Amino acid sequence: MSNNPIRDLSDKLRQFARERDWEQFHTPKNLATALVVEAAELAEHFQWLRGEESANLTEEKFKQVAMEMGDVFIYLIRLADILGVDLIAAAEEKMSLNAARYPADKVRGKALKYKDL
Repeated sequence: MSNNPIRDLSDKLRQFARERDWEQFHTPKNLATALVVEAAELAEHFQWLRGEESANLTEEKFKQVAMEMGDVFIYLIRLADILGVDLIAAAEEKMSLNAARYPADKVRGKALKYKDL
């Protein structure tokens, strides 16, 4: 195990796919599609809930949501591995862009798109 849990998980997922001869199916298109499907399954757990209900899930619903989140994460990690994307670096770069687009003093308490500021 390294000090990089993302890399460790990526290595495990690559090995898991390799042992099952699934690498042939793990194209960027297929992985992105699978990710979207799993994200929709995650969203389905919250469909029609009120805001407070969505923040106070039953233990069983929480477990189901956690499993769907795991699926989304797995496909995202796998897609990043196939494409050679460093997810931490990509997230940090995106946060820097968002900080510039959404200065705290201009957007605090507002849900506006940056071009509408």
